[in-house]
Amino acid sequence: MTRSVLINQDDDRLLERAINRAKWRLLPFLILMFLLAYLDRVNIGFAKQAYQISTGLSDTAFAFGAGIFFITYALFEIPSNLMMHRLGPRVWLSRIMITWGIISAAMCFAHSTTSFYIIRMLLGVAEAGFFPGVIYFITQWFPAKSRGHIMSIFYFGSPLALIVGGPISGYLLDLHGLWGLEGWQLMFLIEGFAASVMGIWAFFYLRNTPSEAKWLPEDEKSVLMRLLAKEEREKARYGAEDFIQALKNPTLILFAAIYFLIQITGLGVAFYLPTQVGALLGMHVGLTVGLVSAIPWICALVAGAFWPKLAVKVDACKLFGIISLTAIALGLILSAGGSPLVAIIALCFVTMGIMTAQPIFWTWPTGMFGGAAAAGSFALINSCGALGGFVAPNIRNGAEKLFDSTSAGLYALAGAAIVAIILFIFLPTRKQLAAHAKGNKENINYAD
Repeated sequence: MTRSVLINQDDDRLLERAINRAKWRLLPFLILMFLLAYLDRVNIGFAKQAYQISTGLSDTAFAFGAGIFFITYALFEIPSNLMMHRLGPRVWLSRIMITWGIISAAMCFAHSTTSFYIIRMLLGVAEAGFFPGVIYFITQWFPAKSRGHIMSIFYFGSPLALIVGGPISGYLLDLHGLWGLEGWQLMFLIEGFAASVMGIWAFFYLRNTPSEAKWLPEDEKSVLMRLLAKEEREKARYGAEDFIQALKNPTLILFAAIYFLIQITGLGVAFYLPTQVGALLGMHVGLTVGLVSAIPWICALVAGAFWPKLAVKVDACKLFGIISLTAIALGLILSAGGSPLVAIIALCFVTMGIMTAQPIFWTWPTGMFGGAAAAGSFALINSCGALGGFVAPNIRNGAEKLFDSTSAGLYALAGAAIVAIILFIFLPTRKQLAAHAKGNKENINYAD
């Protein structure tokens, strides 16, 4: 008995060392990848003012072009992630980054509405599968007990993209005339090139699973892989390992609907935050607006450092997720009126909610699906999120035109957050998932 306890304690220590070693080795790299991905996705928001002045693009055309990226992204998401499952995350994530970087840089040649639409569509095809691919990669490396914390750290990429990328994009926009190019052309060219270089680096740096990592000691590797294999077997019992089987699970539809609504609010804010801050300050979008726009995302970074981890630690993910979504809804409503100071403070609560709601949400799908079901299900959920990215700028622009008020667009986004709160209540608890694991699938009330 004593010997067994000692062995378990030794295993726990080895596991902790393996997780920490993998965290410090992989997470900074994954965050940098996500930073560049997110920046290439939303830098159109920083270029909006200068790009429209230069090309004569209308607000309606801009909203449609900004959103159409997510249509092709959604259409190619599942095929891309199933291909990733076959070829491995290292090869496929590298391919995604290289091609999307090249296409993003090509935006510097988009001088017409047609070319703007085509490049945004191609960018969606190229980037499809990146985010769920990384989520799948994380499930191959990190066990469930640490996954909520790992996911919250990974999500640092999106606010960092807007904290660091905001001022950089603003600075590049201010370099109008360098090399005979306009500021928005320089921004797309340089940021796209950076993503392609990162993709080449990823091919040589990443490893698909712990078994392939030469930098991980054998004893730590063995303990980590045993736990991951055990979790995969458990997920197969109450979830699914086959994608077709996963599609029959009604909870997957609930996951997809919630993520769709979260992305409407998140991208509805990210696309228009620089323009909104510029309007509040009475300034054009440049370095100063980029710096002020970074403030809400700094607050989001602080919240993301502790809130999702605390949610998992106290086993109250549902409550914490609802609080995060409430912060989004109330923040959007409050940012629609009042002084610039009040509006910016309100936007800080919005970004904190966006930053924390997403990693908390992902603790459900990553704990329920394994194998090919994980690759396909994560892609399906993210595809619906991508459709939210298409809806976001169009619903915001449509509401503003319909009611002739910029506040109407913010209220529309707040409405999406409120519906997400309602759906969040119906997410299954750990107890209900355990009931699935025992084969007790009848009479489960997901509202408990």
